[in-house]
Amino acid sequence: MTYNNVEEYILSLPEDRQLIIHKIRETILNNLPEGFEEVIQYNMISYVVPHKLYPSGYHCDPKLPLPFISLASQKNYVSFYHMGIYADEKLLNWFTEAYKTHAKYKLDMGKSCIRFKRMDDIPYDLLGELLSKMTVGRWVELYENSKN
Repeated sequence: MTYNNVEEYILSLPEDRQLIIHKIRETILNNLPEGFEEVIQYNMISYVVPHKLYPSGYHCDPKLPLPFISLASQKNYVSFYHMGIYADEKLLNWFTEAYKTHAKYKLDMGKSCIRFKRMDDIPYDLLGELLSKMTVGRWVELYENSKN
């Protein structure tokens, strides 16, 4: 299924997942610095740097805005993608250390994907703090430097 907007995406989920995705989305909207825009990208709820702020767009497909955060409900977990922790080792190290004091269970993470399999152990406060740590300008700077 292809989603046209965030509400359509959320309403397509089972009720228990709707609540979790809604709460994470609320955390994102309350903590993400100004300038990022909420869209559906790659069939997920995404927060991007719009073309009006970064006209070059995403190098893989310049017609797309530069991705930063994505949120998706998978079969057995919720995925929270944060490109900043992939691009900034200092931020990654901070997050992995802080996670130990905010969650009961071990961090399940790929390069930029944090997987939440236990819906009762999502550290919303920590996610909020993570979200507040990177501005649009800093993300674009890291992205530009990674292409060189």
